[in-house]
Amino acid sequence: MKEQPVPSATEVRLPDRQSGGVRTVAICGPPNVGKSTFFNRLTGLRQKVANYPGITVEKRIGTFELAGGETVDLIDLPGIVGLHPRSEDERICMDVLLGAREGIPRPSAVILLLDSTNLQGHLRLVPGILGFGIPTLVVLNMSDDLQARGGSVDADALATRIGVPVVAASARLGKGMERVVSFLEGTLAQPKRVELPVLNSIPAERQWASGAALHAGYHAPEPSLWGRRLDRVFLHPILGPLIFLAVVVAVFQCIFTLAVPLMDGVEAAVAVSGGWLGTLLPDSVLKGLLLEGVWGGVGAVVVFLPQILILFLFVGVLEDSGYLARAAVIADRSMRAVGLEGRSFIPLLSSYACAVPAVMAARTVENPRDRLATLFVAPLTTCSARLPVYALLIAAFIPERPVLGPLVGTRATVLLGLYAAGFAAACGTAWLLKSTILKSKPAPFMLQLPPYRWPTARSLSFRLLDRAKIFLRRAGTVILVTTIVLWVLASIPYQGGEPPAIGDSVAGSIGRFLEPAVEPLGLDWKVAIGLITSLAAREVIVGTLGTIYEMEADESSPELQAALQAELSFGAAIGLLMYFAFAMQCMSTVAIVRRETGGWQWPALQFAYMLALAYGSAFVAYRFLG
Repeated sequence: MKEQPVPSATEVRLPDRQSGGVRTVAICGPPNVGKSTFFNRLTGLRQKVANYPGITVEKRIGTFELAGGETVDLIDLPGIVGLHPRSEDERICMDVLLGAREGIPRPSAVILLLDSTNLQGHLRLVPGILGFGIPTLVVLNMSDDLQARGGSVDADALATRIGVPVVAASARLGKGMERVVSFLEGTLAQPKRVELPVLNSIPAERQWASGAALHAGYHAPEPSLWGRRLDRVFLHPILGPLIFLAVVVAVFQCIFTLAVPLMDGVEAAVAVSGGWLGTLLPDSVLKGLLLEGVWGGVGAVVVFLPQILILFLFVGVLEDSGYLARAAVIADRSMRAVGLEGRSFIPLLSSYACAVPAVMAARTVENPRDRLATLFVAPLTTCSARLPVYALLIAAFIPERPVLGPLVGTRATVLLGLYAAGFAAACGTAWLLKSTILKSKPAPFMLQLPPYRWPTARSLSFRLLDRAKIFLRRAGTVILVTTIVLWVLASIPYQGGEPPAIGDSVAGSIGRFLEPAVEPLGLDWKVAIGLITSLAAREVIVGTLGTIYEMEADESSPELQAALQAELSFGAAIGLLMYFAFAMQCMSTVAIVRRETGGWQWPALQFAYMLALAYGSAFVAYRFLG
């Protein structure tokens, strides 16, 4: 690629300051152009995630401090393929650039990020973005990949053609970022402004993009030889699914093997810190609350953080390497078998992290009936909140034995089976919906496969840090409040300076009232309390059981497992696993579905359906396994 000098300044337009002294700069571009890497490169740890006012789509805002001490707010907009708003993401992008989104000032500048290896396809966004009249910098990302594969582009010529500065960069390696900073500082000179045509159709945009690429001497990179060889294997109709299955099995085996020493370390840290705290506090109600309620309840959940991070580490590697997009192509065949289009795979995939963003991601599905079916079945796939519950019960009731030699054990097999059961239930439910009340024809699936790349430690670190913050935030809010309330209920009536036995407390009375409902599943009143508290968040049941058994035993992870073994039969434990595999048990998801569907009809039906499926599966497991 030609190394471009700073264009001669025939007209300089500096981004305007906002009234409060902080400028807002929007980062936009198509999906899979490295926007997250670019955003993380500029903002580092100075970023926060929130929802756009009035809707459930997430926004990321980061801050960047210039050399003079001035702060710039960077908004990472959703990826768009055009400015013909058919999806919520495209509408959000247009509203933000127009200044029509409540609570967000109109950006004083725009950074348009394009993939230089697919420049001709992405250039069609340029006229529409420049039409907003906001000072714009075009960044040709992945320039290192373009050069390595024999491609080239004259960035100077492209800048002259479109009338705004163009920077060749590699966010992954940090190349070209100094010129991005110059733009943010208002010191990057710009070429003479030119009048671009007003384009109102996709064919016209594509024709203009072809002409602009030709004027810039764009030479597309050669397809990667290794990429073509890998695709022949990964996308093979037989080998592809088998490799995908092998990858999934390896991930779940690592969750149990690699996480064990890390979990032991976290558990030891919780125990040592709790003991140290206990020596500082005098015997009182407050000491019991802090040690048994807060430290015992929250600590019982935090110990599972290593397993969750290992899961997301593997997901990050698969996504950043480009393999996950190939998995979507493989899964498209399964999606069509149950009546869904290929776009439904992305929301279902994201639901393995959390059903809330999965329901939001269903907005990318254009067919309204397919969208409803997708958001209905998304909570059935196994989210990360189920993992602590699975890990506790599997460790307590499934002895570790080799299944496929030393590589795969029984615990990883059971965990994989639970994930497979959730996915099978989602597919079966989708088929049922698409065969009855949501019948429609599936749309063709089109997905641009990104090139294979080596994941970077920086990108993976930010991903894991983000997941850890989300998990710990839940532990410090929802789980903390739930365990405190539970401890209070388990400690009253407080008589003679001593808390009552757990069975004689208010919490015990509530559990015994609910016990007849769970008794057919082989469960007792203690688990019944956990099923109610876990409606706030699934993993809360671990803290609930830790809090309850702390009243009766010296609770740590092995002893909690021993307490469960003494209380539950093998069949009841497997039934409890099945219950959590299928039950909604997440009020946040219920609220999001209500907002996305505009009423209570669909979330009520969804909650009732999943509850019936969960209860029925747990009942069958208990009756057959005893």
